[in-house]
Amino acid sequence: MTRVPQIRWLADGRRLHLQDGPIDLIVEAVGSEADSRVAYDAAVRRFAGLLDELCGELPLLRQAADPERCLLQGVVARRMHAAVAPFAGAHFITPMAAVAGSVAEEILAAMTGAARLERGYVNNGGDIALHLADGERFSVGLMDRPDALGTLRTISIDADDPSRGIATSGRHGRSFSLGIADAVTVLARTASQADAAATIIANAVDLPGHPAVTRCPAQDLQPDSDLGARPVTRDVGNLSGYEIAAALEAGAACARRLLAMGLIDGAILRLHGETLVVSTDLVEPAGSHATAPASAVDAMERLMHA
Repeated sequence: MTRVPQIRWLADGRRLHLQDGPIDLIVEAVGSEADSRVAYDAAVRRFAGLLDELCGELPLLRQAADPERCLLQGVVARRMHAAVAPFAGAHFITPMAAVAGSVAEEILAAMTGAARLERGYVNNGGDIALHLADGERFSVGLMDRPDALGTLRTISIDADDPSRGIATSGRHGRSFSLGIADAVTVLARTASQADAAATIIANAVDLPGHPAVTRCPAQDLQPDSDLGARPVTRDVGNLSGYEIAAALEAGAACARRLLAMGLIDGAILRLHGETLVVSTDLVEPAGSHATAPASAVDAMERLMHA
């Protein structure tokens, strides 16, 4: 039976839902009625066959990225490699670490290339590619963990801010994680860069060998996982405040290095209800959401409008 992508409007009539296999997109285009219609048509056209393009190069996409050379051919596959290449020299990472953000970027590029939009976004399971014309603003909900309902608060990105990509990684997400973070949300210049960096930072939030952390080989859970026999986190038991702070600081140290290299614009790290924010001029110590003097969202808002 031939696989048919699912294309439908959401109940609000202004957002489009595109789904094909593991690719699940929410798309919104804001502009004139004519431009919005053209943008949505362009998104649908580019979406058709995109999964097949990626599947055609899947064996290479699941291999550890070579930081010096890319053998991939497709435009999305090559974007995935470019996003992970800066990390490949020091970390095991495959282009699959940037697949969601790269797909979101591709669909958004098709939309903005076809129409003049005031604002637009493509949300691929929480990894978001964003377009903002002058004077526009985008608000996004910040979640405590990817598998939980509801948001802590929202953060706003203005047209003058550099970030156009948002991604979240952690042990509760759609992909496996080597670390113990509940969630790491990253802002970067592009969605593919944010996606790759969130993976690296989330892996760094860790307590290696801790008895409260349950791990198993990725291939035992998913035989074709690009992580192979590497142990991925399945559960995290009780941790002391000191241990939570130590794990968050390990991730924050990684985030600070990426920030200094210009690979990210900021990050919010969360573990067992504690939060740490990394930005150009602020690193907020781990603290309870309920009692911290400034929430992670307030801190990120200061980052975004610095």
